[in-house]
Amino acid sequence: MNTVLNGISALPHLGVIQAQGEDAANFLHNQLSNDVLLLPVGQARLAAFCSAKGRMQASFILVKTAPDTVLLVLSLDLLAQTLKRLSMFVLRAKVKMSDATGQWQLRGLLGDTARAVVGGAAPWQTVTVDGVHAVALYPALAGDVQVPRALCLAPAGSTLPADPEVAPEVWVWSEVMSGVTLVSQPLFEAFVPQMLNYESVGGVNFKKGCYPGQEVVARSQFRGTLKRRTALVHSPVALAAGQDIFTPADPEQPCATVVLSAARPDGQGFDALVSGTLESQQTGWRVGSAEGAALELLTLPYPLLEDI
Repeated sequence: MNTVLNGISALPHLGVIQAQGEDAANFLHNQLSNDVLLLPVGQARLAAFCSAKGRMQASFILVKTAPDTVLLVLSLDLLAQTLKRLSMFVLRAKVKMSDATGQWQLRGLLGDTARAVVGGAAPWQTVTVDGVHAVALYPALAGDVQVPRALCLAPAGSTLPADPEVAPEVWVWSEVMSGVTLVSQPLFEAFVPQMLNYESVGGVNFKKGCYPGQEVVARSQFRGTLKRRTALVHSPVALAAGQDIFTPADPEQPCATVVLSAARPDGQGFDALVSGTLESQQTGWRVGSAEGAALELLTLPYPLLEDI
């Protein structure tokens, strides 16, 4: 399988919002779950945009490309509504929010291609050369092998690496196997960040100031109220984001939700990220109903914060 996990992939499911102006970093710092104010130029972070109730309306890979410019890479199906909502909060801040998708070529780098660009950089560290930004991502766990991954943002019209082409669906599978994903439309306001393990993968800063939903996010973390987590699973049947998952111990109501799913490149079924109750993870997850196909729990490629 590793032979297909090297090369470069188009990312048509992603888009870019640009925040530009002298208040760009400060504005985003006050809206998102991570520290943007102290983000160095040329570096990246993962962050969530939440409702007042702490539910994720979008999430981003942020890249600060200049002192007054921050790019937000997000799921394309949430771009228009997220741009509209963020713009509502600008008020007197000196920042302009815009759709910059057409200004950038977004590519996923896998395996040797990623390693050649970002080396052994830790997740969210960024290498910038001639205006091209490559963000190291969490690796995909393929069997016992960790496959390097990176997000490349290249200005429109610039030359991209001449490496083997990776199908977008293979890239999505690598995203599943990394255990880290962005919120898409079917997941709008479905989770607080910790339900997607964001606090364990650098997506939440608990020391920064207020942002929408901050009290709920902090309470979930420090009062022991979080009862849902994202797990990596294998499925014999296809799954879709937003799909309900059940457990035989409580067949009347869903206990979990599919976050992201993709077919295995070797054709041996499907892998998925599923966010559900900790209790139901132990009693077993089933697709569609309590009598549906059983999901097999796999090992996440990173430890959860409480297990460190």
